[in-house]
Amino acid sequence: MKLYYSPPSPFSRKARIVAALLGFGPRLELVVADTLDPDDAIRRKNPLGKIPVLETDEGASIYDSAVIVGYLDDLAGGGRVIPRDAGKRHSALTLEALADGVNDAGILQVYETRMRTENERSARWVAHQQDKVSRALAHLEAEPPTQDFAGGGVADVGAIAVACALGYLDLRFEGAWRADHPKLVGWLDAFSKAVPAFAATAA
Repeated sequence: MKLYYSPPSPFSRKARIVAALLGFGPRLELVVADTLDPDDAIRRKNPLGKIPVLETDEGASIYDSAVIVGYLDDLAGGGRVIPRDAGKRHSALTLEALADGVNDAGILQVYETRMRTENERSARWVAHQQDKVSRALAHLEAEPPTQDFAGGGVADVGAIAVACALGYLDLRFEGAWRADHPKLVGWLDAFSKAVPAFAATAA
């Protein structure tokens, strides 16, 4: 299998962590993609030109990260990172959606400065995106993911997605979130210790 990705991408990181947890790491060839290059293969693998994309052994392209995680979980027999129990599954997938939303809002803030000239930038738009991040972090601080890493179980997709979102905030926003969210800091420390793939996918 091939994973078309970008090292800083939190969505790529989520897919890589899941692949590692499910034992697919040795089978996964990593291919760095340039989403801004019109000649990059990513646009042939995914018409949207977005990462990550998983190319299966049969040559099929699977995207986006949530679908890739579902595919890998099924390939591993199911119920590994996406719980079989309906209640737990919906909770994990909702948490994944929240974390992915944080990533989307963070990436939009980064692109506002990276892709627009100074006179084109909108402080109101940036504030609108940051408000999404702030509300999500407040929610997660009040209710951190309940995964019991000390229990030795594999982290579910919700916890993995949250860890990747916090890692992205560390990378792009100098970890400013940490000062006001001590419970989340402690939670991420525990996740990092329990899931070595988190540190291994930092770059």
